[in-house]
Amino acid sequence: MRFSTLLLLFLYSYIIAMDIKESLKDVIGVDLENFNVALRNSLSTDNALLRGVIDYYLQAKGKQIRPMLVILSSRLFGEINDTTISAAVAIELLHNATLIHDDVVDSSPLRRGRKTVNNIWDNRVAVLVGDFFVSTALQSALQSNNLNTISLIASLGKELATGEIDQIETADEHVLDEKRYFNVIKQKTASLFSSCMLMGGYSNGATVEQLNAIEEYGNKLGLCFQIKDDIFDYFTDDSVGKPTGSDLKEGKVSLPLLFAIQSNTDERNTQMRNLLMRGNLTDEEISILIEYAKEKGGIEYAEEMMLKLKSEAEDALSIFPNSKVKDLLIELLDYIIARNY
Repeated sequence: MRFSTLLLLFLYSYIIAMDIKESLKDVIGVDLENFNVALRNSLSTDNALLRGVIDYYLQAKGKQIRPMLVILSSRLFGEINDTTISAAVAIELLHNATLIHDDVVDSSPLRRGRKTVNNIWDNRVAVLVGDFFVSTALQSALQSNNLNTISLIASLGKELATGEIDQIETADEHVLDEKRYFNVIKQKTASLFSSCMLMGGYSNGATVEQLNAIEEYGNKLGLCFQIKDDIFDYFTDDSVGKPTGSDLKEGKVSLPLLFAIQSNTDERNTQMRNLLMRGNLTDEEISILIEYAKEKGGIEYAEEMMLKLKSEAEDALSIFPNSKVKDLLIELLDYIIARNY
């Protein structure tokens, strides 16, 4: 890709990011401040080691898209209340617990461009801190005093774990199937986004029809988010916090390469399949697979899929009247697709 094209893409994503940050600050800035106070309070502890890990982790709290979704969803139906904030805290804690545990499973040295908990301390501390986050998430769900929220947090933990197990099994068995890929990312990523939307709706009395609509939006947004994350693995960018080809090194074959493998039958395709079936790839072999995916239109296919999912997400919101919140949810789709980290 030419430098000028890359620069234009970067500028476009930067402008969208700046625009949505200002819009979010205007509409839910106070709500996010209240959320962050509640989040820190929920993690209060007298243990010095645990407090040190928590402080370090909160310094890199990420984009907080998931609590934003809970708040925005609730805003579709009224003012933010204590139930909304407790639900947002619960799902953010559960999400972060899975990230801490994932870093242990994957032996990841970096997360969001910073050293992981298991890298700075060790796996023992990381696993126990993750457990602390899970327990605190359940406490926060109970504080919401909403049975639907409590039930959703409990079942969500199972679905996220199942999605990770399915991904490991798919990688170990060298399964090259797009349907299986989408099933995995629906469980391990999209389920979180749809749950965020449902929790916001639960906290403000959404109807069944409205709940179905926001759940569909969250599901499509989550799929877009994961596909975009997977695309990052085909390019070098230190800000992402993982080296190029790290997914392939773990045996995970994502949408761009799946498309390239499944839509071609030439001799090179057979060579690529043989590499994937063998596993334990070298850096050179990973580079070959990445270039093959790019050459055969894998990146373009993944981007087209995101645009299709974006359209379906927007359709799901069509039952709601025009508002600043609805506009923000649509802007968020653009941001997820355009972001460069």
